[in-house]
This record gives sequence, structure tokens and C-alpha cells, in this order.
Amino acid sequence: MWRAAADAVLVLHAAVVLFVVGGLLLVVAGNLMRHRAGGPRWPWVNRPWFRLLHGAAIATVVAQAWMGVTCPLTELEWWLRAQAGEVLPAQGFIELWLHRLLFYTAPPWVFATAYTAFGLAVAAAWWRWPPRRG
Repeated sequence: MWRAAADAVLVLHAAVVLFVVGGLLLVVAGNLMRHRAGGPRWPWVNRPWFRLLHGAAIATVVAQAWMGVTCPLTELEWWLRAQAGEVLPAQGFIELWLHRLLFYTAPPWVFATAYTAFGLAVAAAWWRWPPRRG
């Protein structure tokens, strides 16, 4: 049960990362295609609910990095794996690859800088294509 819960948290963590990274790509792509003649329209990429949720997600990541706080999802996964008696990181196929994608070794300033740069890119997209209704 503990391992299944830890695996679920890991998958949730990957989904959050995908939302943060993919969200910016969708905002940019959706707005660039909107200006092409005959291009698909994705008005939802500028809806306030989507942009606020996306902005809050990256703001949380940036704040945690600058404060030196480990992501709560990481902490929860590690705790669940410890309860299951596992040695970290888990070595199952999916866990192994998700861990390789999500976790890597570098000094903390590298992560703070990368997250801040990404946060600035989100802010630039917000400025360039502000949220709007309808």
C-alpha cells in the first residue's frame, strides 16, 4: 500500500511538472496559432483560471527554490517510500525513469536560477498575451 501511494505521488509530481512546462508551451503555441490565417483557435490558453493556476504553480516552484524548501510532493513520496521500507530512489521501471526526468544533481543555485528564468518566461507570456475572458 505504501509503495502504491508513493508511486501515485510520483506520477502526480510528473503531472505537475508537465503542467508547468507544458502550460507555457501551450500558451505560446495557442497565441501564435491564433494569429495565423486559418490556424486553430485555443482561447482557453488565455482564460484567467488557466493562467492563474499556471502562474501560481510556477510561482510556488520559484519561491520554494529561493527559500531552499524541498518540494512537498518530493517529501511526501520519500516518506511513503520509507514507510514501505524502500531504499531511495525506487528502482521500478516507471519510478526509475520518472526519477531520472524529475530529479538530478546540481547545486541549489542552479535550480533557483533555472526556475527563476522559467518564471520570468511565464511572466513575459503573461505580459505579451494577458489573460482574458471569452
